[in-house]
Amino acid sequence: MLKILIVDDEKLIREVIKEYCEVENYQVFEAEDGNYALDIVRNNDINLIVLDIMMPKLDGYSTYKEIKKIRNIPTILLSARSEEYDKLLGFELGIDDYMTKPFSPKELIARIKAVTKRSNKEIESFIYKTLKVDFLAHTIEIDNKEIKVTPKEYEILTYFIKNKNIAISREQLLSAIWGYDFFGDDRTIDTHIKMLRNNLGKYRDLIVTVRALGYKFEIKD
Repeated sequence: MLKILIVDDEKLIREVIKEYCEVENYQVFEAEDGNYALDIVRNNDINLIVLDIMMPKLDGYSTYKEIKKIRNIPTILLSARSEEYDKLLGFELGIDDYMTKPFSPKELIARIKAVTKRSNKEIESFIYKTLKVDFLAHTIEIDNKEIKVTPKEYEILTYFIKNKNIAISREQLLSAIWGYDFFGDDRTIDTHIKMLRNNLGKYRDLIVTVRALGYKFEIKD
């Protein structure tokens, strides 16, 4: 089920979008400001965000920048302003689409579907030199030879790839891979990372240790 986060300080707008999303059987999360949105992103595996620009406490641009520090999530910006500058700034930051208020809820749903479809196509596989990860087949190959890893190692690697070049804390990994009901500690993460590095062989250095935080899957183009 697609998990949609609606971030807007106007309750009526959130309710309208939620109603149309639920018709599509999307699971909807709501936030009335940027800070609350960040909490939801940290605690849930959100697939797409509909984000208003003009909000109190933390505006949409600032919220999006902070979300990207956690992980990359496809985002559609909403704004009551239609100035070209606002759109350009949004796209420069990396947003996927932009809609000006007032908007058609049906058109928003169509754009959500388009962005989701585009995003899914982009992550069907990952290739770096002779390392290939096929997300559909759930396989990892190095030099055309399949590498055997545990299910948890595979989940960690795919999470790294989808959030490449972003520093990820051990707590984020525990939440994303094991969930908040897991009663382990940081050593669980470190042990799995060690095994994953060993299995990646010559590509082990792609997983970089970030001191006092966690790890980063670093790709240098």
